[in-house]
Amino acid sequence: MPKMIGLTGSIASGKSTVSNMLKDRGFTILDADIAARVVVEPGQKAYHQIIETFGHEIVNSDDTINRSKLGSIIFNDEEKRKMLNSIVHPTVRECLNDWKIQALEEGKKTIIYDIPLLYESNLTYLVEKVVVVFVDEDVQLKRLLNRNGLTEEEALARIRSQLPLREKKERADAVIDNNGTIDETERQVNELITNWKLEP
Repeated sequence: MPKMIGLTGSIASGKSTVSNMLKDRGFTILDADIAARVVVEPGQKAYHQIIETFGHEIVNSDDTINRSKLGSIIFNDEEKRKMLNSIVHPTVRECLNDWKIQALEEGKKTIIYDIPLLYESNLTYLVEKVVVVFVDEDVQLKRLLNRNGLTEEEALARIRSQLPLREKKERADAVIDNNGTIDETERQVNELITNWKLEP
C-alpha cells in the first residue's frame, strides 16, 4: 500500500523549501497551491464562481484573476475568506484526487500532500501522517517582510489568518525545524525519510 503523507506549515515557514527537497529525491508531491492556481484559470468552474461572487474588478486585462486584489479583499474579511474557500477548496480536492490516481497508476510508493491549510481545512483524513515545517514567529515575520514587501501589519494579518504554527507542531507526527540553515533542514529531511522508511 502506498504511504500518504501530509506536509504542512504556515506562510513563510519554509514548507516549499522542504517540498522541493523531497521532490529532488524523486517523491511525488501533490501541491495544493498549484492545484489552487489551476482551478481558478479562465474557463474553469471555480473561476466563474469567483468572478460572480467578487465582481469583475478582480479580473486582469488578460482575463486572469488578480490574486493580490483578491487577497486584499479576503485577508481582512473572514466572511469573504470563507466564501472564497467554499468555492476553491472542493475543486482543489478534486484536482488533488485526480493527481493521486495518476500517481498510483504510475506505481508510486509514497505520495506527499503539500497542503498549507491541512489542519484549517480539516484535510488530515487524506493522509496517514503529518509533517509540520516549523519556525519561530519572529523568524516567520522577518522572512515574510523580506519576501513579500508587506507592511508589518499586513504580514501579521496573514500569519494570524492561519492556525498558529505552535498548535500545528503539537498535532504533527514529525516536525522539521526550519529556524536554522538549509543544511540543517536537509539533514532533518533525510532523517525523516530513513525513520519513516519512505520510498518514492
